[in-house]
Amino acid sequence: MRDLSQPLVEGSGAVKKWSFIAMHAAVAAVFIFLLQRFSLNASLESSLLWALTFAVCAAGLAYKQSNR
Repeated sequence: MRDLSQPLVEGSGAVKKWSFIAMHAAVAAVFIFLLQRFSLNASLESSLLWALTFAVCAAGLAYKQSNR
């Protein structure tokens, strides 16, 4: 784990930021897809649409959080 007193290398921080956003969006999409498809017995099209919607929302939230 990085010590807080060490300066953050700018290139490394940008990669970590975007990988965090992508991971957050992917996890949200998978979670909602599995919930819709198998727990709620929704159609494939509906499950994919909800997964895409939640992925975009999760990416937006992660982006706002990473800019704090």
